[in-house]
Amino acid sequence: MKENIIINDDCVKYLSKTLKKDLQIDLSFLDPPFNQGKDYRINDDDIPEEEYWAFMKRVCKLIYNRTSDGGSIYFMQREKNTSHVMKVLEDTGWTYQNLIIWKKKTSAVPQNNKFGLHYQIIVFATKGDKPRVFNKLRINPPRLVTEKYERPNGMYVTDIWDDIRELTSGYFAGEEALRQENGERFHKQQSPISLLLRIILSSSNIGDLIFDPFAGTGTTLVVAKQLSRKYIGVEIDPKNVDEIKNRLTNLRGSDNIEKYRKDYLFTENLNKIWNPKNAQIDN
Repeated sequence: MKENIIINDDCVKYLSKTLKKDLQIDLSFLDPPFNQGKDYRINDDDIPEEEYWAFMKRVCKLIYNRTSDGGSIYFMQREKNTSHVMKVLEDTGWTYQNLIIWKKKTSAVPQNNKFGLHYQIIVFATKGDKPRVFNKLRINPPRLVTEKYERPNGMYVTDIWDDIRELTSGYFAGEEALRQENGERFHKQQSPISLLLRIILSSSNIGDLIFDPFAGTGTTLVVAKQLSRKYIGVEIDPKNVDEIKNRLTNLRGSDNIEKYRKDYLFTENLNKIWNPKNAQIDN
């Protein structure tokens, strides 16, 4: 089985024709279309709910069957779908570890009859009771006004991620967002580099295989490559695939993970899981 590739295919079709012995995944990241009526070129993002979750269940089961013992999955979704994600993972054999709250450092989405929406959820689960790999990352966010002293060695990352900014729409998406020639966003749901960096550092080691069945703009693969992990991405939209190939071949300054290394300097085994000699993409 080839590694370090992006495949233009439907992920269920790809996984169904891939034998378990040929594909041993160590970490998967799922950020599928949320079935909320977005206008995608290829994907129908407005199908009956039961059909959508049946599809998610097939994906998660196929990934489970091709994941190494102790391998991990991170499944991102809207907050209102938390119970669906938990049930899909449980029904397909995964063992729950954490419900991560990604508070996205952006303005809350106002609501008429309930509190404004300010976060997405990411469920972290494993094949088996314990993860084969879990690296306890340490960060050093700004002190709270209630904290009297500087931290001598930072703090462990918790299940609340409030230090990673979403790539919001328009101007505020910044340089990291891929753009078309007219300046419009190439993909309005592009995941930030810093989000995938935390996930991959936490749940994989150098040489592990990272899998993304809904590769989108390829952020998972771009980070995996820089961290010297093997990777396989599947993406149904051929235009997205072309953009991912270009992004993997030509490292943009905004995609370079080295600017985030200082955020994790208090992590004890940082040089083992993030070798600076292997961190650059070969052009």
